[in-house]
Amino acid sequence: MQSRIFDIAVIGGGITGAGIALDAASRGMKVALVEMKDFASGTSSKSTKLVHGGLRYLKQFEIALVREVGRERAIVHKLAPHLVTAEKMLLPIIKDGTYGKIGTSFGLMVYDYLADVEDEDKRRMLTKEEVEELEPLLRKDILEGGGIYAEYRTDDARLTIEIIKEAAEQGALSLNYVKAEEFIYDNKEVIGFRCRNLLENELFEIHSKFIVSAAGPWVDQLRTSDNSLTGKRLFHSKGAHLVVSRKRMPIKQAVYFDIPDGRMMFAIPRHRITYLGTTDTPYKGDIDQVYADRADANYILDAVNNMFPDVNLTIDDVESSWAGLRPLIFEEGKSASEMSRKDEIFESESGLISIAGGKLTGYRKMAQRVVDLVAKKYEEKYETDFGDCLTDKISLGGFHFIDQSEVAMYQLEITENALAKGLNEAQITYLVANYGKQTNIILAYFNYYNDSARVALARAELKFCFERELVFSLLDFFIRRTGRLFFNINSIFPVLDPILRDFQSEFGWTEDQVDSEKAKLLMAIKNNSDFSK
Repeated sequence: MQSRIFDIAVIGGGITGAGIALDAASRGMKVALVEMKDFASGTSSKSTKLVHGGLRYLKQFEIALVREVGRERAIVHKLAPHLVTAEKMLLPIIKDGTYGKIGTSFGLMVYDYLADVEDEDKRRMLTKEEVEELEPLLRKDILEGGGIYAEYRTDDARLTIEIIKEAAEQGALSLNYVKAEEFIYDNKEVIGFRCRNLLENELFEIHSKFIVSAAGPWVDQLRTSDNSLTGKRLFHSKGAHLVVSRKRMPIKQAVYFDIPDGRMMFAIPRHRITYLGTTDTPYKGDIDQVYADRADANYILDAVNNMFPDVNLTIDDVESSWAGLRPLIFEEGKSASEMSRKDEIFESESGLISIAGGKLTGYRKMAQRVVDLVAKKYEEKYETDFGDCLTDKISLGGFHFIDQSEVAMYQLEITENALAKGLNEAQITYLVANYGKQTNIILAYFNYYNDSARVALARAELKFCFERELVFSLLDFFIRRTGRLFFNINSIFPVLDPILRDFQSEFGWTEDQVDSEKAKLLMAIKNNSDFSK
């Protein structure tokens, strides 16, 4: 049984664990990160995919949270402007809605102030007529006006992968499909954990001076294993989203709108689709198997049809879906939507450090708090100073863009060559949004394949992912690296067989393994798109 020794070992390969690995490695710590499935396979690929400031938390007087995540938006946008893109959000004001005219104007003004929003992105109040012109599909009989404010859209899984890759550049060892099975103790102090490589069924140990659990919904399972599940605990809230064709939901910009039960919901256009959500309901099922069900779909569709009555979406319009769990800190007497999204750090008597709660937008600050804590303990115990956090200056995505205008310029520069290869503008836009300047590598690989442009592109992406992104399964590729199963589900089938053969060639799969992998993918497609029951 092999053993490896580190300064900090992180359990959990979601965006918070990735952020911790990058922060610690960039300060000079020896870092190991293990994830029992694929990176970002839990909550970090199932969010609303917005790096947003949490406008609704103003209503709950979460001023510090709004200030922090609002300012973090700007930092993350600066670090990866191709992947975290500006999104103007329309907030309709309706009769007896969540926000009245005065409340909306004041709330958005405070929001801009707390989040340090640039002048060109500051809120703009709109008359009823202006809202109708901006979004003709909105219900008119209850509309009283609206506001436009700044948000940012992302692909949460891609963002996590780019953080993992940058952590590796800084020296971190990050392993997916490695499960931490059992903690190792010395005089009741946790000093490591026994791991199982699930791909090879091999056991090994990781020893570390400090152990951090950033396992999201699984945090309490690890605290239970450590015999430290006391006091506060997690509350799992399910958030489901539906995907429909942009042709069936042709909104002109993102909309954050009231729904009949008093909550609010997003409708967000993204390339060829519009996605809708989210729900916020208690979840007590299997946390390893979380999907949107018929009840979730009906709830979202009813809410959308109430605000956009001429669209009249039905269950047959749903192309795909996703659902994930928010690991909230339980608060007695509050509903899921009322519970705070603040993160908390738990320290056990054994020394296990756990972090839970929080939001996608706040991942970098959450990571900083954990690494600051470890660095302080490290200095006290070993008299070693690792310095301050550097991640607000470390760009993501391989080759840095200065801003979104440079992203647009890069896309323009590569378009002529890409079109000559047989790609279309939608595919080029997708590549730049997904991979940034790494698109050049994929376009170079594209030339290797004598297939149709669609198949050659998929195979070029897969080659890139084999070499640089630790892809081991069809689901890794079609969900968390390319987003196809969520955002372009019908694009999977024309490329599936060539992609399967490339996997077989790369890993030496038998025909039985090929059939098994294909069956897993088809089951995932069914689970995310079939609402017949």
